[in-house]
Amino acid sequence: MKKRGILNDRLSFLLAKLGHGDWVVVADCGLPIPEGVWRIDLALIPGLPSFADVVRAVAGEIAVQKVIVATEMRTHNARNLGLLRELFPAAAMEDVPHTEFKELVKRARAVIRTGEATPYANVILECGVIF
Repeated sequence: MKKRGILNDRLSFLLAKLGHGDWVVVADCGLPIPEGVWRIDLALIPGLPSFADVVRAVAGEIAVQKVIVATEMRTHNARNLGLLRELFPAAAMEDVPHTEFKELVKRARAVIRTGEATPYANVILECGVIF
């Protein structure tokens, strides 16, 4: 049995498979997930697990070189935007309109669905390297 880190087997497997330049999305429970994109559904009830909890756990496991969010996150979810800046201070930050964000999700290796129920609590994390 694992002693630390992410215990969910599907999520742990995904994170171990990611390479430089791959995209993984951490999403609220309302983001549409395109057909063909692997879904790891962690949602239990509205609010659990939270976006913040899942992003923190993922941040401890992978190198991130770029963070992409919806432009609307600035005004509608500043708390989670601040969390992303705190967790990924060296990563490039990009924002795009939410409609474009949903199109970009099609390029992701996977979407990790949380129970988050606040607006625009979604992020695309582009993997970097550890060296």
